[in-house]
Parts: sequence; C-alpha cells; structure tokens
Amino acid sequence: MRVLIDADACPVTDRAVRMAAERGVESVLFCDDAHWMARDDAQVVTVMRGADSADFALINRCTRGDIVVTQDYALAAMALAKGARALHPSGMRYTQENITGLLSMRHATRKARRAGERLRGPRARTREMDDAFERAFSQLLDEKG
Repeated sequence: MRVLIDADACPVTDRAVRMAAERGVESVLFCDDAHWMARDDAQVVTVMRGADSADFALINRCTRGDIVVTQDYALAAMALAKGARALHPSGMRYTQENITGLLSMRHATRKARRAGERLRGPRARTREMDDAFERAFSQLLDEKG
C-alpha cells in the first residue's frame, strides 16, 4: 500500500504525507512542471504540463490497495477501477456506490458552464474539512488494502 496524491493544489498534502509516514506508508506526490515541488519526506513525480498529465502518471502507477487522494472525480473513478481506495480532501470517500452520481454531477456542471451559466466555486476550506479528512484518511490507512 502506498499513498498517491494528486498534488497540484491539494490542500491536504502535508497532512496526508505526515500521517502516512507515522504509519510507515510511502507517499508519492504527482504534479506537473507548473507546480514544481521538492520534499524529503515523499517521492515527487513531476511530469510535463498538459491536460491531465499528472493524473495519467498517477493512474499508471496506481495498484490495488493504494490510497489515492484527489479532488478529481474522473481520477477517483479510474483508481477505484484499479482496486485502489480514493479519498477527497474534504474527507469524502469515493466508492462504487457514489462515483457514478459524482461524475454525472460533474458533467452537468461543465455543461452548464459551457452554456454560460455562472456557478459558485468550491466552499472555502474549513477546520471541519481538515478534521473529516484526517478521520477518513486514518481509517483508510488502518484498513488492509
């Protein structure tokens, strides 16, 4: 089991890496060269800039039992299909039961934006979201993949 993080603008990267290290679990961060980062406590995979390039690099290295941390529903769906477990930075666990609805909602939102509809952006990050992420992530780390 490894923790694979879609690290481009991920608000819980530090928290996830710390928690994984406390349990002796390797963390691998994926970003494109527009978000260059270097860390001593995690492996960093940097790919060339391009549409979803970091996501494809992550999913190509993803295996059964890994934990994927991402805000991207499509990446979460691919991780689930590979037998990985996936978690949103808000603490929501992606499952086979909820991923289809989430993808449908994403499609409807994109369609509305293309039609010129103005939609609200994501909510501001709260301490409650951080706490929910820590609880859910801790549970995943304790599960056998």
